[in-house]
Amino acid sequence: MKRIVVQPSHSLNGIVAIPGSKNSSLALMAAACLADEPVILHGIPRITDLDVFFNIGEEIGIDIKRNDDQAVVIDSRGIHSTAIDPHKASAFRTTYYFVGALLGKYGNVSLGYPGGDNFVSRPIDQHIKALEAMGARFTFHAEYYDVETSGLHGADIYFDTISSGATINALLAAARAKGKTILRQAARDPEVVDTANLLIQMGARIRGAGSDTITIEGVQHLRGCTYTAIPDRLIAGSFLIAAGATGGAVTVTDIIPEHLGSCIAKLSEIGLHIESTDNSVTAFAHGKLRATRVRTSMYPGFPTDLQQPLTALLTQIPGRSIVADRIYPRRFQHVAQLNRMNADIEVRSGVAVIKGGTPLRGAFVHASDVRAGICLLIAGLAAEGATSITGISHIERGYENIVESFRSIGATLDMQEMHEESLNEAKSNIKFS
Repeated sequence: MKRIVVQPSHSLNGIVAIPGSKNSSLALMAAACLADEPVILHGIPRITDLDVFFNIGEEIGIDIKRNDDQAVVIDSRGIHSTAIDPHKASAFRTTYYFVGALLGKYGNVSLGYPGGDNFVSRPIDQHIKALEAMGARFTFHAEYYDVETSGLHGADIYFDTISSGATINALLAAARAKGKTILRQAARDPEVVDTANLLIQMGARIRGAGSDTITIEGVQHLRGCTYTAIPDRLIAGSFLIAAGATGGAVTVTDIIPEHLGSCIAKLSEIGLHIESTDNSVTAFAHGKLRATRVRTSMYPGFPTDLQQPLTALLTQIPGRSIVADRIYPRRFQHVAQLNRMNADIEVRSGVAVIKGGTPLRGAFVHASDVRAGICLLIAGLAAEGATSITGISHIERGYENIVESFRSIGATLDMQEMHEESLNEAKSNIKFS
């Protein structure tokens, strides 16, 4: 078992180049499977979620590899099976994109239920609703489900709740379905637009991506192309938050500032000074910071994926801050770990009340999901004494070279193998999940 040991590292300063988006990459790689020719994708990060995708793809006959310039080349013409190992499919959440990508071409897909981060419930009811409207039939088993169709067709679909995953899955399925599909109350996330832009470059006919109504005219064939994933707005936001928590000045580059609009607005409200260019944002934490209220919502609102890192920052600001997560109301496993570090946070009904300004102390803590891991890392940088973070596999699912990236801006931290004595100490101090 590995851990990250974080030392107090006040005043982070420097420049961080942001990699391609994890959430986009998973959708783009699935979309590439719709093409009748190879697709070349640039900007795909090296993270463990994508390693699982590579493994699944190879097992069902997709020729998938990184070339000499680190682009990912996907050739799906050799697919010989659409029965996906349910245990591997359950290793992360967005394997459900295989349904949208493969169902229309092959008529059936079998895979396990969504896994990944444990937020108690991540329902796929909106995926099912959209795909059934297009002619899919679902059969549910204990550990997996089958999806079949005699042919996908266009449909007029109104999502009951806004879902980025369901919107993308419906986009994939509709791209080669017969007729017109209209997606209403569609998600507007940059990752949805990114997936639509790749499909358009492949020859799909899509209008309205980025709005709440998307129209897709199905086509019979999609060609290969070369495409670059958008930068990861969530990683960029985490580094800007880290500047605030440590009283530093951090610049994130190779980004699209518009994708960070709600994060920038909230950090400015707190009191950070923000400067933006066409492809960079700098956060300066000089002067007094203010407590705040934040409520997560779908894009362009404040992202649920940044509420955990932001909570680490808010523990350092005197006063009463409130964080409400209406997307995943039970996404607060990080709070118990922060309280182990001397934070004063109470959670009730999806709302965290943070009494900030109490100095954090280093402790043994456990990351229960990707963003909780970065939250605890930021807290460790601002704490007194060393912080040992376990659950590193969660962090590696979403962040490439996280230790090196933070070291490049002045953080003191190390990735270590845990010896038996350290492991026993950790087990006696924290509850693993």
